[in-house]
Amino acid sequence: MTDSEVRVAIADDQALVRAGLRMILEAEHDLRVVAEAADGLQALEIATTTPIDVLLMDVRMPRMDGLEATRRLIARRSADPSTSPPVLILTTFEDDDVLWGAIEAGAAGFVLKDTPADDLVAAIRTTAGGGSWLDPRVTPRLLARLRTQVRPDASTLEDLTARELEVLEMMARGATNPEIAAHLYVSERTVKSHVGNLFTKLGARDRAAAILIAFRSGLVDPNSV
Repeated sequence: MTDSEVRVAIADDQALVRAGLRMILEAEHDLRVVAEAADGLQALEIATTTPIDVLLMDVRMPRMDGLEATRRLIARRSADPSTSPPVLILTTFEDDDVLWGAIEAGAAGFVLKDTPADDLVAAIRTTAGGGSWLDPRVTPRLLARLRTQVRPDASTLEDLTARELEVLEMMARGATNPEIAAHLYVSERTVKSHVGNLFTKLGARDRAAAILIAFRSGLVDPNSV
C-alpha cells in the first residue's frame, strides 16, 4: 500500500452490488478494496482484523443492519480507534428516518446507490480525509430538520479556544482536515489535535456529532450551508 492509497471495505448483502462497487473503485489509482462483508456482523469483524480507511455500509442487511453496525463501530472508537473506521452509508433508501438514523449513528456521510461514480469516489476520498459527505439530494431535507431542532445555546461552546471554534465552524461547513490545515497554515497533525480536543470538550463521539452541536449552538446557521 502506498501512503496515498485509500483502503476501502464494502458491506452489502448483494454480491453483484459488491462486485460492481469494487470494479468502480479499483479503477481509481488511489482506491483499493481490501475487504467485503455480507452483513453488519461481518462488517464489525472485518473492521477488527483489517486496516480500513473508509467502510461503505449498506443499510438493509440480514443479521445486523448497517445503522446498528455503525453505532457499534462508533461506540468502540474511544477504546480502539483503529477498529472504528469512518462509515459512509450507501443505500437506495431516501427515507428521512434512514438519513437521520445514519447521522445519529455516527456515519461520516450518506450516499445513494444511484449516485454517479465520480461522486461516490469523491465521497470516499473526502471521508478518508476526515471530512463529511451528504448526497446533494438529501442535504435540503437534513438541513430542514436541523432548522426545526436548532435551539441556539452558545454556552455549549464556551470551553473551546478561538482556534477550536474556527476549526469547528469549518468542519460544519464541510471542510476536510487537509482543507482546514491549508486555510489555517498549520499541519494536518495540528488540525487533528484541535479536532480531538473539541470532541472531548463537547462530549462529541465523532465529527457528525460535533457538526450537529455547531448547528444547535448557533455557531453555524444551517441556512448558510
